[in-house]
Amino acid sequence: MKITLIDAGKRFNRDWIFRHFHYEFSSRNHYAITGPNGSGKSTLLQVMAGAIGISEGSIRYEQGLTPASEIPPDQAYRYLSLSAPYLELIEEMTAMEFLHFHHSFKPLLSSFSIPAILASVGLESAAHKQIRFFSSGMKQRIKLAQALFTDTPIILLDEPCTNLDADGIQLYQRLISEHTTGRLVIVSSNDPQEYDFCGKVINITEYK
Repeated sequence: MKITLIDAGKRFNRDWIFRHFHYEFSSRNHYAITGPNGSGKSTLLQVMAGAIGISEGSIRYEQGLTPASEIPPDQAYRYLSLSAPYLELIEEMTAMEFLHFHHSFKPLLSSFSIPAILASVGLESAAHKQIRFFSSGMKQRIKLAQALFTDTPIILLDEPCTNLDADGIQLYQRLISEHTTGRLVIVSSNDPQEYDFCGKVINITEYK
């Protein structure tokens, strides 16, 4: 998979969040998008996720190598998973019900059952508990489970260790090591603990 942004820019009203962003993100590589709070890291990630449109330039999604097959932007969501603090969970569902519901839209990694996924993120004892009773750290763990165990070639992670304690951060780093080989991973963060595995670092302030 490949995501290419060509002279892309995004603005809200008259304020440009980023401009002239020209970059190619390709499979088997891990990227970090860094910059001060409010600099536009999350906005750029949401643009790549197809959640918001760009104000200028273009974005292209391609699958395969030579020749690559272009994917219509409105179909790109099928190929990516996103974890972010601002994404809501269905709190009336149990953890088990939530992942089953998610699985009805996107496939999970075939080598893992839903109980095995919950065990992998330390939530096996809360499998039948409604998410509204979860702590903030438990909610973040199920968001990571949803993103990392979905069978998609692209993983987008926005501040992935939000609300995680030291054990949760170690869990995140282990999940990254075990489940992202060969996948395109893009992390939006200012915390090296969240992106130190990334081989390429992009500072969003260079595109103002």
